[in-house]
This record gives sequence, structure tokens and C-alpha cells, in this order.
Amino acid sequence: MSNVPADLKYTESHEWVRIEADGTASVGVTDHAQEALGDIVFLELPEPGSKLTATEPCGVIESVKAASDIYSPVSGEVIEINQAVADAPESVNADAYAAWLFKVRLSGKTADLLDAAAYQSAIAEE
Repeated sequence: MSNVPADLKYTESHEWVRIEADGTASVGVTDHAQEALGDIVFLELPEPGSKLTATEPCGVIESVKAASDIYSPVSGEVIEINQAVADAPESVNADAYAAWLFKVRLSGKTADLLDAAAYQSAIAEE
């Protein structure tokens, strides 16, 4: 069973988001997503300064099995990417919740975010 921390919000497309007290959000892919993908070999992350729209593709995650889009769970401006994870994409397999991908300064809407219980239900039905 996948690890689903209660303090995060989730999307149906398997991204997680942590809304920080300073109005920024940290974004990553869920433990369920990394399990389904298998060994992650490449990440294409949004450029700092780029504007993201909730639910729109903003990056790519590639494994030995497949490539998948990363969808932004929030709207806003990318303020930082996790270069260490981009340089060592396998770290997402090691700990999907420590391996945040990018941070966004929030502006406007978010996707329809799920709490941990709702996300757990959604992945149980897959």
C-alpha cells in the first residue's frame, strides 16, 4: 500500500502539494506514482520564473517503462526547482515526499485537491 502523508494535498493525476505558511507551495509526485512508474531516470522540470496554471502540464517524468506529464496542482510562478532531484531522479523512488520537484508562489486557483483519505480511496479504485 502506498504511503499517503496526511499533511499533504493530492491530485487525481498523482502529484502532491504542501501549501507553506509563506504562500508558496512545494510540489512533487506521489509514492503511488513512483511505484507505478518504476525506476525514474529523467525529470524535466519547469523553469524558475515560468507561470503555471493549475491542472496544466508543466514537466515530464520518465522511467525505464514510460514517460508521463507532470501537472501543476496550483497556479503561480515557479520560484525554485530541486536541482538535486533533477540531477538524481532516482531519489524520487527512494522517498517521493522528501524529493519535492519545484516550488511555486501561489496566485489564483488550485486544482481540485484531495485530502489524504480521498486520495487513498482514489488509488484503491485503480
